[in-house]
Amino acid sequence: MKALRSVILFFSLIGIAVSSSCDKNGDFLIFSVQNDIDLGEKIAEQIANDPSFDILSREQYPISYAYIESMVEDILSSEDITFKDEFTWRINIINDPSDGPVLNAFATPGGQLYVHTGLIYFLDKEDDLAGVLGHEIAHSDQRHGSKQLQRQYGISLLLSIISGGDGSTLEQIAGQVAGTGAILAFSRDAEAEADDYSVRYLASTDYACNGAAAFFEKLLRNEEQFQPEFLSTHPSPENRVEDINARATELNCDTSIDENSALRYVNFRNSLP
Repeated sequence: MKALRSVILFFSLIGIAVSSSCDKNGDFLIFSVQNDIDLGEKIAEQIANDPSFDILSREQYPISYAYIESMVEDILSSEDITFKDEFTWRINIINDPSDGPVLNAFATPGGQLYVHTGLIYFLDKEDDLAGVLGHEIAHSDQRHGSKQLQRQYGISLLLSIISGGDGSTLEQIAGQVAGTGAILAFSRDAEAEADDYSVRYLASTDYACNGAAAFFEKLLRNEEQFQPEFLSTHPSPENRVEDINARATELNCDTSIDENSALRYVNFRNSLP
């Protein structure tokens, strides 16, 4: 019987592998799209039950969520998003304590999206936030998180987590993805690809297509005050600003800012606690 189970597991994994593919960097992903969705839901459940994350209620902040959900929908209108109909694409706002703002947004496999109020208050215009969200959507859609987690933990352990086993590792992974423990360090190629796709996504919207550059430009202007931990593993802000703007020029997409962008964004921030 044990041998039979091993044969069944072997052929199950082969079936998953056959349905998967290599990305353009040759990174083979055994995890299926449904596995991405299931793992993302497990991580989202873990975050929701973690008291260190104060996730704002949709019932209490309907205006805030209506604004940011509309922004996500605008970005998802891009034809460059592969899994727009398969992934969850649910956005959550994490309320940071006043004495400890977090300049971060992140995405799980399967399209669970999170943004900290610290980052929202740091940014100045809705184009800036749209650029960051485009970057995080790209991480999910290009399946960067799944590839990184598969390399780090292995397919067997990840499948065990999805089936309900090994809660301690799930807690560790949730902390990694959310940046509360060891930050999930994407490769420089993955970060560059997410920046590139952010420009492509926003090119089909009314937001400035190089909106993602604004975050790094402001970090550079305030580098003595703000030093997010992820900058120790990510490409330099200077290079990312240059690359994002170069990609916008290459695509010849609109980088102009609507005169009401900042005002709408201030109203959004004022709707938050």
